[in-house]
Amino acid sequence: MPRDPAAGWRLAIDRGGTFTDIVASDPSGRIHALKVLSRDPAHPGDPAVRGIGELLGRHAPQGARIESVRLGTTVATNALLERKGEPTLLVVTRGFRDALRIGHQHRPDIFAREIRLPPVLYADVVEAGERVAADGTVLEPIDEAALARDLALARGSGLRAVAIAFLHAVQNPDHEQRAAALARAAGFEEVVVSHVVAPLVGLIARGDSAVADAYLSPVLLRYLSAFRAGLRERHGEPPLLLMQSNGGLVDPAGFRGLHSVLSGPAGGVVGLAAAGAASGLERVIGLDMGGTSTDVSLYGGALPRRFTTEIDGVRLQAPMLDIHTIAAGGGSIVRYAD
Repeated sequence: MPRDPAAGWRLAIDRGGTFTDIVASDPSGRIHALKVLSRDPAHPGDPAVRGIGELLGRHAPQGARIESVRLGTTVATNALLERKGEPTLLVVTRGFRDALRIGHQHRPDIFAREIRLPPVLYADVVEAGERVAADGTVLEPIDEAALARDLALARGSGLRAVAIAFLHAVQNPDHEQRAAALARAAGFEEVVVSHVVAPLVGLIARGDSAVADAYLSPVLLRYLSAFRAGLRERHGEPPLLLMQSNGGLVDPAGFRGLHSVLSGPAGGVVGLAAAGAASGLERVIGLDMGGTSTDVSLYGGALPRRFTTEIDGVRLQAPMLDIHTIAAGGGSIVRYAD
């Protein structure tokens, strides 16, 4: 559709683990596309910024203005699948250090004699002396002195991210808030409390989500910071929106690891829906194979959503598009173990 000739360029970017794709709409409405390697030793720096420069250099006049940038990324997806997130400390109510490991005791294969559980995301656990009843009544005040000591030891061991999940924190978040203050005082850079990131009844759901957010957000935000710095240096500060796992867009201040696990794949489902509608199709199967992972989805007239997701053995409680992701892409290498 023709646009105002005085308008700038609109850019949409999919930053994958192997390739980064840039699609641009120029002021006249014409579409331009470019694919670059996400990791190219000959061209260091952010691939999205590099791709924007190459695309504008080929098709835009000198000094062309960027009107907007929209970015979807599999940085968090791949960090989760490859277990390359930030080493995270879990702080939990005393006596429940193994609660997230035990989980709900679901058995996908009830006849399996050997059950192999996926590795947990947290690197260490601190049990806090505290207890809140189901109605929010404080049964045991939080032992701040002991917790401060344990947090200092964990920070001294090199951990920089912490997820805090206490029993019944949704009913009474005071203990989690005080523990978070102690964690920040101890020098933790990423502090996630379960009652904020996943205000749900149930320790397992809240704890899993808090750990995932603390594990993924530092990696994601470091990438986002580097991208914005490169964009600012070469193209100013155009408005930037990020794709979330639920198919919606958010500004950089609201972009978090828990809600970005399917950021890149979600953009593919939104595009699948648009392509199906344009072709008069109401039921479409999507297969999105990248270099690192493969995503499968089904569009049946409305964007498919779910609120409980399990990706490579990690349970997540957050609104997401219904996408099945496996840790095998076009660049994956299969090995047979003896």
